[in-house]
Amino acid sequence: MKHDPQLAVEMRHIVKRFPGVVANDRVTFSARKGEVHALLGENGAGKSTLMNILSGLYHPDEGDIYVDGRPVVFHSPRDAIRAGIGMVHQHFMLVPSQSVAENVVLGLREVGLTLNPRRIEAEVQRLGEQYGLPVDPRAKVWQLSVGEQQRVEIVKMLYRGARILILDEPTAVLTPQEAEQLFRTLRAMTAEGKTVIFISHKLDEVLSIADRITVLRGGRTVATVEAAGMTKVELARLMVGREVLFHVEKPPARPRGARLVMRDVRALDDKGIPALRGVSLTVRAGEIVAIAGVAGNGQRELAEVVCGLRPVVAGEIEVDGRPLANASPLEAIRAGVAYIPEDRTGTGTAPNLSVAENLALKGYRVPPIGGRFFLNVATMYAQARELVARFDIATPSVHVPARKLSGGNLQKLILAREVARDPRLIVAAYPTRGLDVGATESVRQLLIRERDAGAAVLLISEDLDEIFMLADRIAVMYEGRIVGEMPAEEADLETVGLLMAGEQGVAHEETGTTTHGA
Repeated sequence: MKHDPQLAVEMRHIVKRFPGVVANDRVTFSARKGEVHALLGENGAGKSTLMNILSGLYHPDEGDIYVDGRPVVFHSPRDAIRAGIGMVHQHFMLVPSQSVAENVVLGLREVGLTLNPRRIEAEVQRLGEQYGLPVDPRAKVWQLSVGEQQRVEIVKMLYRGARILILDEPTAVLTPQEAEQLFRTLRAMTAEGKTVIFISHKLDEVLSIADRITVLRGGRTVATVEAAGMTKVELARLMVGREVLFHVEKPPARPRGARLVMRDVRALDDKGIPALRGVSLTVRAGEIVAIAGVAGNGQRELAEVVCGLRPVVAGEIEVDGRPLANASPLEAIRAGVAYIPEDRTGTGTAPNLSVAENLALKGYRVPPIGGRFFLNVATMYAQARELVARFDIATPSVHVPARKLSGGNLQKLILAREVARDPRLIVAAYPTRGLDVGATESVRQLLIRERDAGAAVLLISEDLDEIFMLADRIAVMYEGRIVGEMPAEEADLETVGLLMAGEQGVAHEETGTTTHGA
């Protein structure tokens, strides 16, 4: 087959199998020099597996890879780097205690026996300035924000001579401003003839940054299309094989009595600094109250004090009149509190336990799974299989460790476990973050169904479109305080956005909101 000189990389008929699943099934993919090529698909479609093969982390069971028309075989990421291919993974691979410059050269044989720190720092700074990736070469990684850490990962690959850069879900942890800066950087790189492969599930971003798009579904290549002229609806149909609703139908709420009541709650963050500064909030049965705010304004601490994961230093928390301030997580569970945390692997699941064991984590103390002395293992597995089918969790079996699931299926596992016990209050922190359009649609419909069944839902999200779509009431947090609260039908993007930015007087007269002092 004749090589197209415009192609930087080509993968032909790639097959990769794992126990019980074929992750890539004869996938064909190619990217041109000087383009941003988006790799799109549902969670678990095989995107990351394919790029892990291209970056040398996995070895394909079948198929061929060509770089600049030459066949290559990679046995490690070092081989891929030598061929000019570098990958920035979704979970960064940096050493927190080392400096930026030290991380950039870590593992490089070419550095030699003696380091010249000033030369390395100067080169790191030059690369950062050239590509609009400002980083302090001497800063320790633990001192950097998530967005800054991502810049370090990209600079690290550029320092090693990467001409083909793979970014796995690069905007999942970025603010909108950081994402815009990243896109400018990617355009500067492709203008120099470099190739960027952009793994994502965010359709708006893909359409704004990509030149071409390859869609995977069920481990197979569905289509490769020019981004120009495509629409979100067409891309979503290619991804999931059906029509996707971008607006969830939501009947009017029928709120009843107060379910969650918080009065003047104060709490500290992990560094001992005040994170909640007098939060008062009520969530009623049969309604969704959304907390809007830029990350880091107390949202995580708010969720954790309600669920018994963080102590309060003052104030009261009640669920159905039951005091829960400084209660244990077990007491919160017994009060009917369900928690969908933002950290799926660190908080939401036990990654090394099986799917069945994770689904039983909240029910193993009581019948029918829990007995006086022993677990009813047969019932545990039967219930797990029923929940896997009901919530459409893609897993080869309920015996598979939870860490083997894709992000979307891990989120479905958490939802299944939390909702199966008919919760009275659901605390959902960023429940659709990192999910594809199909999984996002399912999660949003589930929260509305639980609301209509009588649950109170406290939704924490940075996605204003999601907040306006789901919320019955919106409360805005800024620096640990509720600075504005209004019915969703009376809210608008400008007002909420200004409140999120700290313009505290903007909506107080029309909404009757009070701002609590420190």
